Amino acid sequence: MRFIDEAVVTVKAGDGGNGIASFRREKYVPRGGPDGGDGGKGGDIYVIAEDNTNTLVDYRYTRRHDAMRAENGHSRNCSGKGSDDLFLPVPIGTTVVDTETDEVLGDLIELGQTLLIAKGGDGGLGNTHFKSSTNQAPRKSTSGFEGELKVLKFELKVVADVGLIGLPNAGKSTFIRQVSAARPKVADYPFTTLVPNLGVVDIGRHRSFVMADIPGLIEGASEGAGLGIRFLKHVARTRRLLHVVDVKPIDGSDPVANARVILNELERFSPELSNLPQILILNKIDQVSDEELDELCTHIVAELDWTGDVFRTSTLMGEGTDAVKYHLMNEIELERERELEDPIFAEAQRTRFERLEVEVRLNTEAQREAYRAARKAAREGVDLSDDDADFDDDDEDGVEVIYVP
Repeated sequence: MRFIDEAVVTVKAGDGGNGIASFRREKYVPRGGPDGGDGGKGGDIYVIAEDNTNTLVDYRYTRRHDAMRAENGHSRNCSGKGSDDLFLPVPIGTTVVDTETDEVLGDLIELGQTLLIAKGGDGGLGNTHFKSSTNQAPRKSTSGFEGELKVLKFELKVVADVGLIGLPNAGKSTFIRQVSAARPKVADYPFTTLVPNLGVVDIGRHRSFVMADIPGLIEGASEGAGLGIRFLKHVARTRRLLHVVDVKPIDGSDPVANARVILNELERFSPELSNLPQILILNKIDQVSDEELDELCTHIVAELDWTGDVFRTSTLMGEGTDAVKYHLMNEIELERERELEDPIFAEAQRTRFERLEVEVRLNTEAQREAYRAARKAAREGVDLSDDDADFDDDDEDGVEVIYVP
């Protein structure tokens, strides 16, 4: 199954049924009076967070979802039957955005959470409502109201406490395999993870947190290189970032320069995201001799001017990974407890994540628009340096993979 984390859908709530004009017709009751019933209410449309799906792929193929229209009213003051509500299942971590107003309608981060996204129309009134002492035989009724029609964007961000970042082949996938039951692909040849992977890190009884392995960034990702920032938004919900650095890359590159690439791409993409607490993981220490390990690790920390926590690991051998996960668990528990005990801190945290969500969304969309403009310019032979150049977005919604043109 393809990992689809964005989809644009059109939803139409059910229309309300019409009220009717009707009169009693019974034996020995020549003037029975009005008895027209009201129309039923149109069905609402909700989204509901479920755990049996982890992608929005279904909404790429079925983009229109309509609730049923309600029944019209009946005689004898009987109302029409309302139509059933429509529930659209989405993965946990889905944000719903109104494409017309850019308003965030809601964020589904808990199992079973529901969100009303389109309200059904109310039913029309039967002629019973219009009778009076001066109008005892009204022939007036009203039509039902139309249900809401909206074009919405579903955005999926994985719900994780810790996000793994780093260059491809830094050892992120092996790390998450060591500390959780997640099984992303790993091999003894260079390649990069193409989709995010989630793993639950179980520390002990009632102690666990969720870790996300985010596909590797490369230099120029904030401008569309490689996978671009397509999956970087998935770390927007995390409390901590684990920056995994290969202490002695097989290609002979400088580990300090590699680490700076990630830090620079984070800063360019989202300053708010780059300010999240980070932990430096100096990985693949089994590839370095004991004589040069201390010198190499000290050099990396000093050159990066790193003031945060630092751990040395060998994810292949499992060395040092336990210390990392216990440290993370303690940090996360302390933060959760403080949020419960300190309302001011909890509000600051909530505000920070809301600000981060907005920044990530705007920056992701800005990169997508720039990429589409560049493609259009390349097709038409237009110089992008011309400030007066005008580009129209005629591409389909949702670029699957972003490459530099």
